[in-house]
Amino acid sequence: MKTRDDYGKILEYLYSRLPMYQRIGGAAYKADLKTTLALDRATDYPHTAFRSVHIAGTNGKGSVSHMLASVLHECGMKTGLYTSPHLKDFRERIRVNGEPISRKDVIDFVHRYRDLFEKLQPSFFEMTVALAFWYFKNCGVEIAVVETGMGGRLDSTNIIEPLCSVITNIGMDHTRFLGDTPEKIAAEKAGIIKKGIPVVIGEYREDTARVFWRVASEKQSPLHFAGRYYEPAGISGIEGSSRVFTFRKKPAGQIIRIESGLTATYQSKNLITVLNTLDVLQEKGIPLRQEAVLKGLRNVVENTGIMGRWQVMGRRPLVVADMAHNEEGIKEVIGQLTNYTYRRLHVVLGMMQDKDHEKILRFLPGQARYYFTRASIPRSMDAEELASLARKTGLTGEVYQRVAEAMDAVLGAASEDDMILITGSTFVVADLLEWMDGKKLPS
Repeated sequence: MKTRDDYGKILEYLYSRLPMYQRIGGAAYKADLKTTLALDRATDYPHTAFRSVHIAGTNGKGSVSHMLASVLHECGMKTGLYTSPHLKDFRERIRVNGEPISRKDVIDFVHRYRDLFEKLQPSFFEMTVALAFWYFKNCGVEIAVVETGMGGRLDSTNIIEPLCSVITNIGMDHTRFLGDTPEKIAAEKAGIIKKGIPVVIGEYREDTARVFWRVASEKQSPLHFAGRYYEPAGISGIEGSSRVFTFRKKPAGQIIRIESGLTATYQSKNLITVLNTLDVLQEKGIPLRQEAVLKGLRNVVENTGIMGRWQVMGRRPLVVADMAHNEEGIKEVIGQLTNYTYRRLHVVLGMMQDKDHEKILRFLPGQARYYFTRASIPRSMDAEELASLARKTGLTGEVYQRVAEAMDAVLGAASEDDMILITGSTFVVADLLEWMDGKKLPS
């Protein structure tokens, strides 16, 4: 019990003392690696103790990271996984073989380096990266899958020398920090490309491909566009808790059938990225067994605890949560709706203040009933303001100041053959999961 109490106090200290981008936005952003390098030096360069795969991108990097970690674990390697942000518990960010870091290790790290934190004043993200690398070293991790935060070039994770760099895609998000064109954003993401180290690009688009060719050429890094090696060849309906994706491997045309625990059809793009990355890792000497690869992709949810990616919470009515929070992500999520039959659609929607609201809202279906809300963090957009903007695009509904209130309302209004979608922000889904604790929706 004492450890739990101490852990709560440690989190309170971290949240109050270290600026956190997810909570307060730009005030927490640092445009250099000085503090990260100082933390790495003080913790005895833990990032050099394990091999790694580095993942950046606008969308899909979380799914790709979890799938790769699940596969590497199933292939018998002690595997670290660093992702952000967390949904329910801070410890989700740092896992080894799927198990989150212990409360005791979080407490020990903060106690050991607290004076250093007071001196360096790191951001919350800088601290968590240092903690992750320290923990991976202490656990004897053989390989770690490391997801960047918003960027690449100046991201705190960008001190590793990975076996392979991966950039899932480029979209218009975090433009205040990364640039206001796809090319500028691509240049920031391309900052994870290291000299001589291969890079996999998940989605090809002509305007950003030029950037990746240029940077890869300068760094003498082998460049792989995943779509040149794999193409989708079919997607089945959902079978139980999984979906079957079929791919054709080029140039021979070999058919690969993958049963995935992540069932959204948009995962087809991410799976192509994963398959190409696994090929590159095998070329780098990582031993991969086909049966273990397939098992890792099938059991990704159980192996890694991934949440919030087209996550089915209940079935009567159908309740689905997805963390999509930018234009490209919302388009993919709304595209999923065509795979389902329902009488009426209800959407619980909340967004952050720093998003391109008008672009996102125009992709949402006008025939749905909306429940406008806000997440319980300062960066969240006011629900009344969101509703006002939404009305200009023809979306109508009621306003609820808390996600819990919105969920109580929508469940009271929806019939068994309706569908409820909760989306617009990672933190709306986080509040949903907190509200769900101890509850069981009809299945």
